[in-house]
Amino acid sequence: MNETGDAVIRVAIVDDHGIVREGLRGLLTRPGIEVVGEADSGAAAVELAKQMQPDVILLDIRMRDGDGLQALPQIKAVSPRTSVIMLTTYANPGYLARAISSGASGYLSKEVNPEQIVRAVRAVAAGDELIDRDLLQAALAQAVDHSPPEPEPTEMPVESLSEREIEVLRLMVTGMNNAVIAETLNVSVATVKTHVRHILEKLHVSDRTQAALWAVRHGLIQ
Repeated sequence: MNETGDAVIRVAIVDDHGIVREGLRGLLTRPGIEVVGEADSGAAAVELAKQMQPDVILLDIRMRDGDGLQALPQIKAVSPRTSVIMLTTYANPGYLARAISSGASGYLSKEVNPEQIVRAVRAVAAGDELIDRDLLQAALAQAVDHSPPEPEPTEMPVESLSEREIEVLRLMVTGMNNAVIAETLNVSVATVKTHVRHILEKLHVSDRTQAALWAVRHGLIQ
């Protein structure tokens, strides 16, 4: 907790270039955010996630000792509540689709304004969407069309969702933010936030992007 009683966002940085890690650490060293670890390869990132269970990981896609996209599902397996933001110099739609399919919460170019990285960390830690609505829809479609089949879970979390939560989830898939969902359903934003929190908890996912992907993969959205 920080001085105001809010939870501090625990962040890990994964990049094979020391100067990039140093720059990101300096950028993120500010009130409300704590850098709890660094790694320089995919394998080290998985071990770091397992040991530290950070709230957010900034993960480079291309590294000398391992592909960040290969490490991503392993990171989500050992630390399901960690939100992962992919950092890349490659504006590749296929990478985006693969990243979301494997559990990423966001996908940012290394060339963005540095403050956007800070905003992204705060956004995914709060469970907010980070990816543009059109990109999200395109990536969801690609992920559903091309990802390998997965075994059905022994328990279907959707059965525990209320009718209103299912309604909210369907609107989340369209890329609506909380304010627009609230207006659409004629309820308060606070009520929508509560529904979203319950949805994430019941589906055992870390953020809205993964909830949307779950809904599409399980046929909740036609």
